[in-house]
Amino acid sequence: MIPMLPEKLSNGICSLNAGKDRLTLSCLMDIDKNGNIVSHKICESVINVNERMTYTAVSAIVEDRDPETMERYSELVPLFDLMLEVSDLLREKRRQRGSIDFDFDESKIVVEDGKVSYIGAYERRRSNGIIEDFMLAANETIAEDYFWQEIPFVYRTHDKPDSEKIAKLSTFINNFGYTLHIGADEVHPKELQKLLMKVDGTDEESLISRLTLRSMKQARYTTACTGHFGLAANYYCHFTSPIRRYPDLQIHRIIKENIRGRMNDNRREHYESIL
Repeated sequence: MIPMLPEKLSNGICSLNAGKDRLTLSCLMDIDKNGNIVSHKICESVINVNERMTYTAVSAIVEDRDPETMERYSELVPLFDLMLEVSDLLREKRRQRGSIDFDFDESKIVVEDGKVSYIGAYERRRSNGIIEDFMLAANETIAEDYFWQEIPFVYRTHDKPDSEKIAKLSTFINNFGYTLHIGADEVHPKELQKLLMKVDGTDEESLISRLTLRSMKQARYTTACTGHFGLAANYYCHFTSPIRRYPDLQIHRIIKENIRGRMNDNRREHYESIL
């Protein structure tokens, strides 16, 4: 893996190493028992990580209830259980509004001495899902906050699919006994979500899932907040990975200037011209 920033930064002062104070930009969210984000605060903060966990170890706790791993991290087990509970609430909220979840296998590529030694499926477990759900919640919360502040910003947008492509998809899946409800030449993301749920576990799942994905438009970075069709979200941005994805780093700069009270007319004009 080639880091976006110099390794001294990405593996050093920008990395959340256990037991070390690190300067961070935080999105602190209060989430109720129904999965609603009822309040939030975006602030500069200091974080000191208790443990540098792995996905394997957290899955061993929340999924496998492995006695040895639970004993090793006994003080943190209640926190991981709570995180799983909140993750499930957030995921259910997204499902209810129609968010489309393409559950394709990611490729895991192992490189040794500059050569690829192994390619296989990357195993996604509940620990991966926890992080994914929390990041999506933060990205949505940040995007909505800055949309209403009317500050120049970079959004991650995903337009509605072309009606022609959806019509072709609808015709194709009819051969397998599936239908899509298309109203006024538009399809709601919930319709595609329901289709993917119906084909889950069937022989044709991979084919129909991939054709559904190809029927949709590509997500883009835009300065206008036009929503994210695939996530069924009105507001979305990329905030959570500033050391490995440049749009995140760019909006961190904007957020920091705003928090510090420096977002004057000159800075607004500067960002409007470069974004």
